[in-house]
Amino acid sequence: MKPLVRNAALSNYIELSQSLGIDPRTLMKRVGLDPVGLAVQDRWISGLAVTELLELSAAAAGRDDFGLLLAERRRFSNLGPISLVLREEPDVRSVIRLLVRHERMYNEMLHSRLTEANGLATVKVSLELGEARMARQAVELAVGAFHGFLRVFLGARWRPVSVCFTHGPPRDIAAHRRHFGPVVEFDQEFNGLVLYASDLDTPNSMSDPLLRGYARQYFESIAVVSETTELDRVRELIEVLLPTGRCSIEQVAGSLGVDRRTVHRHLAASGETFSSLVNATRTQLAEQLVANPRRSLTEISGLLGFSAPSAFSRWFRDQFGTSAREWRTHRADTGPVPK
Repeated sequence: MKPLVRNAALSNYIELSQSLGIDPRTLMKRVGLDPVGLAVQDRWISGLAVTELLELSAAAAGRDDFGLLLAERRRFSNLGPISLVLREEPDVRSVIRLLVRHERMYNEMLHSRLTEANGLATVKVSLELGEARMARQAVELAVGAFHGFLRVFLGARWRPVSVCFTHGPPRDIAAHRRHFGPVVEFDQEFNGLVLYASDLDTPNSMSDPLLRGYARQYFESIAVVSETTELDRVRELIEVLLPTGRCSIEQVAGSLGVDRRTVHRHLAASGETFSSLVNATRTQLAEQLVANPRRSLTEISGLLGFSAPSAFSRWFRDQFGTSAREWRTHRADTGPVPK
């Protein structure tokens, strides 16, 4: 199944396009979207079409910050019914957890994750498109919108510790500085936000305890829950353990507090093996890391858990059909290499 998003993902798209001198109707027709349909925010449309539309619009306008400009026009209500419940949550931590848990209610491409360690909280944002495709604008829209939603609860003067993107900087960084402040960083290992964990304890000034129960009751009647599965937990541990060189099923099982047979059983129920999941995680990380020219291939080899660069080179060629160096050059010149 191809991922879907609500029409609200393109809220204010027409106005922004016109302000930049491009024809939104022509571009939308080109990707198979109906401009008239945008009037119904809760209608679902193709996520891949939206992703392609944002890239085409950025190219037509000559603005590689198009996705971020669209994020600046986001309103809290664009989230749909979930916004009613978020307004009544007691603190920011609860707000983020609810957003992550129910993200498929408003965007089936979006996969977010909140982690806390050493006084910092990290919100990683990724898009699951189901195929290799340029998604710079969609990523910046998602991260920019998440940042904007947090400022609703933390105040307009709040700044995160860091805003991270895996892609390189735009030609003109002014919009990013305006939106995020001086903390935006490019060519990083993930897309998302880093903030102080103490920010999560900030009370929600909009919350009314008397309304919270009613809001929750209404929301639970329509909610679609995206629970963290055992597969998700194993995948996250693999990502953490790969750079240490100790990514084994025994290590993962120990971290989960179970034996290796239990891990095998959970993975088999999802049609996976430990080896297939390690390989899939390596492939996803390799695309991000090799695309970053500031990372040496030797360094990337270690981050992916290979004992030697030669082993990484053989694996990369088997997965991508070309050498890592050639893939990086092709990516820089033309975008992602189709698989």
